[in-house]
Amino acid sequence: MTLYPQLIIDALKTVRYPGTGKNIVEMGMVEDDLRIAGLHVSFSLIFDKPTNPFLKSLVKASEAAIHAYVSKDVEVEVKTKVAQPFTGGGKSEAQSTPSAGGPRGANIIAVSSGKGGVGKSTVAANLAIGLARLGHRVGLLDCDIFGPSMPKMFQVEGQQIYSEEVDGKAMIVPIEKYGVKMLSIGFFVDPDTPTLWRGGMASNALKQLIGEALWGDLDYFILDTPPGTSDIHLTLVQTLPITGAIIVSTPQQVALADARKGLNMYTNEKVNVPILGLVENMSWFTPAELPDNRYYIFGREGVKQLAEETGYPLLAQIPLVQSVCESGDAGTPAVLDPSTPSGQAFLQLAARVITQTDRRNAEQAATKIVETH
Repeated sequence: MTLYPQLIIDALKTVRYPGTGKNIVEMGMVEDDLRIAGLHVSFSLIFDKPTNPFLKSLVKASEAAIHAYVSKDVEVEVKTKVAQPFTGGGKSEAQSTPSAGGPRGANIIAVSSGKGGVGKSTVAANLAIGLARLGHRVGLLDCDIFGPSMPKMFQVEGQQIYSEEVDGKAMIVPIEKYGVKMLSIGFFVDPDTPTLWRGGMASNALKQLIGEALWGDLDYFILDTPPGTSDIHLTLVQTLPITGAIIVSTPQQVALADARKGLNMYTNEKVNVPILGLVENMSWFTPAELPDNRYYIFGREGVKQLAEETGYPLLAQIPLVQSVCESGDAGTPAVLDPSTPSGQAFLQLAARVITQTDRRNAEQAATKIVETH
């Protein structure tokens, strides 16, 4: 077959940049250096920064598009370039993934829920800040690629992410606030546009946020995972030796049914991640004008009963109060004010997580990364 430039360009028009809805040709990401020699095609993709989290995913997507829309026999060579100077550097080839990345020396805690809407991200944010307030070095990774919420909870939406060169490799510098180092895919996508990617692209972006960031030495590395069980969870257990998982649920039965699935996912013999305990969120509603009253609008002590049934510790019962929602939306999580009932509950949660983690480390062997086959 005969290849010609427009054939390749048309194939690349099917590759869309996540979060924008535009294709990479329309965005001007395809450099004017397309070369064709027989069945060999080479060209460059231009990125705004060497730490762009979609770099590897878009390279693979471009290769796949040419194989799908032109021919599987085409040999594709995709180079990557940086469009503008970045942190003082000139035009250069994008850096490769470091051979070893991620936080050093940390207890890695996955905060999970079987379903959405139970306040998992609220628990993760307050837990991370609570651990920092108790004197620990803490990192927080927003692993919810399709619905990131941490930038808003920390009031750092739209903040510029920078990189530093370490041993010739560009490494992402996490945002630091309330004593917590934090990264989220939300820093790299349009918050008003849905992120539409296949699982492989999401997983690759997550790996970059783990392995190509300057997390440094940490005591605790909190993972705010997506709801349910997905490719993201598999990527995490295949990338990081997770110390333990915390399952968050409301007391209602439909949430508890999904919480059991989360427990089963981590305790599966192939995954084998210890459960540190359960958190019951929205345990009861307490109106501000009647602080001594409790209204059990989602059922009563459902997670407590699940904890007793499974033998896992109940780490906290978090009340539903208006201030929790308001503080999260305002970027000032409730744990920052331990004088409130919710702030006190989150600080107690952090203390109990420390106790359970120490006990787990004393009684159980270190978690192994799940091997891929």
